[in-house]
Amino acid sequence: MAATGAGEGKETAAAAAVGGGGGSLHSKTLLKSEPLYQYVLESTVFPREPDCLRELRLATANHPMAVMAASPDQVQLFGLLVELIGAKNAIEVGVFTGYSLLATALALPDDGKIVAIDVSRESYDEVGAPVIDKAGVAHKVDFRVGLAMPVLDQLVAEEGNKGRFDFAFVDADKVNFLGYHERLLQLVRVGGLIAYDNTLWGGSVAAAAAADEAVPSGRDRSLAAVAREFNAAIAADRRVQPCQLAIADGVMLCRRVA
Repeated sequence: MAATGAGEGKETAAAAAVGGGGGSLHSKTLLKSEPLYQYVLESTVFPREPDCLRELRLATANHPMAVMAASPDQVQLFGLLVELIGAKNAIEVGVFTGYSLLATALALPDDGKIVAIDVSRESYDEVGAPVIDKAGVAHKVDFRVGLAMPVLDQLVAEEGNKGRFDFAFVDADKVNFLGYHERLLQLVRVGGLIAYDNTLWGGSVAAAAAADEAVPSGRDRSLAAVAREFNAAIAADRRVQPCQLAIADGVMLCRRVA
């Protein structure tokens, strides 16, 4: 569940991107070639990365649960999409340190808002908030602490929120993705985008489709099944135009069309 300089410290940043800290911040990639992924980061992502985003990326890499963060190429994509659609209001379900949140906030106009939803502010307050404040975008963040489903229900119930949002990113508990989807379709406008993380689950969705015994037992097997069910439901949902992206751990991108 996603700070910046182009030249100075690029080697250090690159090393942190594939390892270090409390675990690899960017181990979530479906590319099997580490040198190729490193090339993507060093040739396209890091040279255009804002200083604040680089700072938060490296700080997040030192968190014991760093694997929960979005990948830098994924975060770059979200910033581009937010600007392309002219988004002013956004939602993020699952905040962690606020790495991807910062990328979205930077892409929003100065009077834009992003509703950030998480069961805890601890990692955000300790790691992300100081950087976000220094970046001058803290005024764009409306942080709501609580379980995502009731918070989204509250947003739906609040006057003026239906169809108000332009972009949403979901990186939270996978078993509730379909429930979040139904609520976000009420909140995001026609033409707006909803992005769901971890929809390919390390490639295990394909292994599950080919042969169940190829999927690791326990949690991975269960979540691979959840991801496959979600992907099938989105493919059949005529209210959205879907696109499955093989970036990071899989991103299902949905454009609301009805």
